[in-house]
Amino acid sequence: MTNRMVKVKFEHGPEQEVESGISLSQILAQYPATKAGIDFPALGALVNNEFVSVEYRIETDSTVKILGYRDSYGQRVYRHTIAFLLAKTAHELFPGCDFAVDHSLSKGLYCSFRLGDEAGVTKAQLAKLDAALRKLFDEKTPIDRIKVTYDEAIAHFEAAGAKDKLNLLRYKNSSKVSVYKCGAFMDLANQPLANNAAALGNYQLIGYKEGFVVMGPDRMDNNAFPPFEPAHYIYDVFKGHKDWGRIVRVRTVGDLNERIAKKKIDDFIDVNEAYQEKRIALLAEQIAQRKGQLKWILIAGPSSSGKTTFSKRLSLQLKASGMNAKPISLDNYFVERGKTPLDEKGEVDYEHLEALNLALIDEQLTALDEGKKVELPYYNFHTGQREFRGEFMHIGPDDVIVLEGIHGLNPRLTASVPAEHKFKIYISALTQLNIDSNNRISTTDNRLIRRMVRDNNFRSHSAIKTLQMWPKVRRGEKTWIFPFQKEADVAFNSALDYELAVLRPFAEPLLAEIKPSMPEYAEAVRIQQFLANFLVIPTDRVPPTSVIREFIGKSFFQY
Repeated sequence: MTNRMVKVKFEHGPEQEVESGISLSQILAQYPATKAGIDFPALGALVNNEFVSVEYRIETDSTVKILGYRDSYGQRVYRHTIAFLLAKTAHELFPGCDFAVDHSLSKGLYCSFRLGDEAGVTKAQLAKLDAALRKLFDEKTPIDRIKVTYDEAIAHFEAAGAKDKLNLLRYKNSSKVSVYKCGAFMDLANQPLANNAAALGNYQLIGYKEGFVVMGPDRMDNNAFPPFEPAHYIYDVFKGHKDWGRIVRVRTVGDLNERIAKKKIDDFIDVNEAYQEKRIALLAEQIAQRKGQLKWILIAGPSSSGKTTFSKRLSLQLKASGMNAKPISLDNYFVERGKTPLDEKGEVDYEHLEALNLALIDEQLTALDEGKKVELPYYNFHTGQREFRGEFMHIGPDDVIVLEGIHGLNPRLTASVPAEHKFKIYISALTQLNIDSNNRISTTDNRLIRRMVRDNNFRSHSAIKTLQMWPKVRRGEKTWIFPFQKEADVAFNSALDYELAVLRPFAEPLLAEIKPSMPEYAEAVRIQQFLANFLVIPTDRVPPTSVIREFIGKSFFQY
């Protein structure tokens, strides 16, 4: 009996009728016409707006977009696949090593490595890893996605000593477990991978600090690589938080779930919050040591990094150190709405630097810095006009002004203020927590989930609206925030290792509203699958001063 036939329409090729159950890779191999317009290795696909591997089996009529390295989802496949292959080579070459893909760094992935009591990777060890990885590429080593029984998965990971994988499985009870296999190496199928090593094309391994960075090729040229330009202080922030994670023995989602399941999460939350408050207090002391000289605290960071709560908590700590922090909102310096710059699509671009009245900012900051009193503006968002409502400010002997906004570190914003009067802080949610050793948690995902929850709670936005806006937000960050990280005197990490377990029940029902017919469905499902790894922490466990309250509500602070 023959299988029923289904229709498959490829984005760059003709509609094809195929047998139900056939994989995408088989379709591409058997029907050459479906490869029309595809001049790149197939890394993954979007099938009916769902993000899948090329081994996905087609069972219904489908529309298909094949993903290559130039696609954002194709880049996800690349990063996760090379992390998988590095884990394989590290554990096979150096049994018992402590290998982890820790975080992003200079358009690459920073990997930590430790063998025995020796911290760091030697040149000889890195050369061995490189040679083994090149061999996998050259031999086009297949990567198979299969299903095994729960007991088989447990037995394999116990034999491999993979505690991080076992902890993830401990709080799941599906009879079948999806895994990826490459030779004898096996890993949980947390996200789509390429079906063979050769599909990745190219890479670089660069020794850095105690580990190394794996760099993928330029998005538009597989034979070229972006320059390696690490932000050392960002690395230091990550390392400090990673070292802290080792001390408290919560490095992965499985470790966190174990605390939640054993009802030991309250103490962990308290320690997280105390650790963050201690770092804010130390920062306030560092600022207070320059009392009489510093007049401006400039705070900048990407969307949903917790800038507002951080600035309020820092202001309290400054008061405890004998300094009076006065806030100025850059939102009140927008130009009249009709003068707002337009982006490349002709849409109003509120994130552009020149959406602010730079002349007025320069005038008022200069006057304030010279000890003069100024009348602050108020921007009426209903009328799109600037107003003055009798609010005056000056800088007294014990005063410091807190200027918080996305352009806070841009030198053009405060060009008239002497450098010695400024203290510049970059803030972001740089989570140290990993899903498991070779599957990191993206800091961008952390911020996106924060924003999705906040937008719904306080702006009545649906998840789909947040997802639609997010690419524009990200473009603004790359233009107006990330290039100025290096201007900062210090970097502050607002991430809390327990927060995604709190945000999960807020985000999941919002994501469930996004249906397969919507272009945002792939992203919604990807985030749902990611959040499913976490057990839930009730919101009443979150302190009222926590940065998480900025997103879920009931904060001690007024926003």
